[in-house]
Amino acid sequence: MPWHCRGFDVQAAYDHLARRDRRLAAWMKRLGPLPAPPGWRRPFDPADALARAILFQQLSGKAAATIVGRVEAAIGSDRLHADTLARIDDAALRACGVSGNKALALRDLARREAAGEIPNLRQMARMHHDDIVAALVPVRGIGRWTVEMMLMFRLGRPDVLPVDDLGIRKGAQRVDRLAAMPAPRELAARGERWGPYRTYAGLYLWRIADAAAAASTPTPRSQE
Repeated sequence: MPWHCRGFDVQAAYDHLARRDRRLAAWMKRLGPLPAPPGWRRPFDPADALARAILFQQLSGKAAATIVGRVEAAIGSDRLHADTLARIDDAALRACGVSGNKALALRDLARREAAGEIPNLRQMARMHHDDIVAALVPVRGIGRWTVEMMLMFRLGRPDVLPVDDLGIRKGAQRVDRLAAMPAPRELAARGERWGPYRTYAGLYLWRIADAAAAASTPTPRSQE
């Protein structure tokens, strides 16, 4: 059974993509090599990360951080797990600012973790990324995109391409000079040439989308 390390050789990924895709390579040369995401080197707790992802959904970072801080104070722990979340009832969660739907999602996550359905970091190291997606998307409030971000930015899996992501699609549109963004299925087919480093290609597509947006934003005139 293969063991998947967290992270990959970004120089090898850069060299591979530069050889395989002339259009993407032109943008890569313009933007320069992208460093490895810092999350690859940080401690990572899957169940806790999923709980925080639920709490951060559809909120500004500041508002979500405030709510998370209240929950941590209420449970007396900075680890959001089945055992610590059991210390707080739904009314207390609501008092912390957690919506009813998010409370239900946290309870579902806790139940699944207690039942052994949420793989830990060591178990994930022996799983293909598609199997990790399949294991986590049944959790209420956790979609494929959330898991893909975890795979890319925390687990450092090299071959993940979130084809439903708007920024990824906009970046691909810019690379290929398309009139419209490619559909997810079209982007998946286009990305076949980027394997086994689709994650690194995705990092560039986000940067390319940002660069395109910045170029199209008019510069305000100075007041005379």
